[in-house]
Amino acid sequence: MMQAMPSTTTPYRAGRRRSVLRHALLGVAALLMLAFALPAATAQASQGARAVDSDSATRRQQAAVKHVSDAVGVVHTMNDDAGMTALLGRARGVFIVPTYGRAALGVGGAGGAGVLMVRHADGAWGNPVFFDIGGLSIGLQAGVEGGPIALVLLNQKAVDSFRNRNNFSLSADAGLTVVNFARMARGSTAGDVVAWSGSKGLFGNAATVGINDVRYNQRVTEAYYGKPMTALQAIDSTETNAQADALRKVLGSPSTPAGSSGRTGGR
Repeated sequence: MMQAMPSTTTPYRAGRRRSVLRHALLGVAALLMLAFALPAATAQASQGARAVDSDSATRRQQAAVKHVSDAVGVVHTMNDDAGMTALLGRARGVFIVPTYGRAALGVGGAGGAGVLMVRHADGAWGNPVFFDIGGLSIGLQAGVEGGPIALVLLNQKAVDSFRNRNNFSLSADAGLTVVNFARMARGSTAGDVVAWSGSKGLFGNAATVGINDVRYNQRVTEAYYGKPMTALQAIDSTETNAQADALRKVLGSPSTPAGSSGRTGGR
């Protein structure tokens, strides 16, 4: 009687099943590793982004504090000019750019970062708000370097340009008379805004001045105060920021009721 030959297919099929099962297990293990790795990588990337944002906010906050500190020095220099102390005494606001970039002939200039201070109804100075400017729309003298500039806002119309708009101009085209402080005759009545420069000749011999492309710097303002703020919220804030005490002090108290008319001297 013939004996049955041992089958070779059964071990083959069993080995194949084991191989398939092994590959399946390896695939599941890889998926599990990926599932655990992705949240960790995402969290690490998120932490890195937060660290970068934090560093940027810190740098902006430091820059804002420096702008305020530099503005104190600018006001000290302004007060050395005859008539400026009285002018600031009746101002509704002042916009100080501690460093304006190298001036170019004609329209243009490198621009700069500025600090806006506005008086409240009781005559007290408010808190700093940060704006950037683009160019000066006047014929500048060739070769004149930049330097500190300040715009003394003499009425509510000038202040409202900062309160109500972004990317605006302070010029005749915007319905504002911006007078060059260096050209003001003693005893003359000023316009809506008086433009002062710490660099002789920056405004040339122009009787009036124009400032273009004024923009609210929301990121710097928010970094300074540590919370979201619109330009209007920052300007109208009644909270007292102690870091600005030195700037408020050097700007002085009102010499006449805010918004009243008056006369001022020139250089």
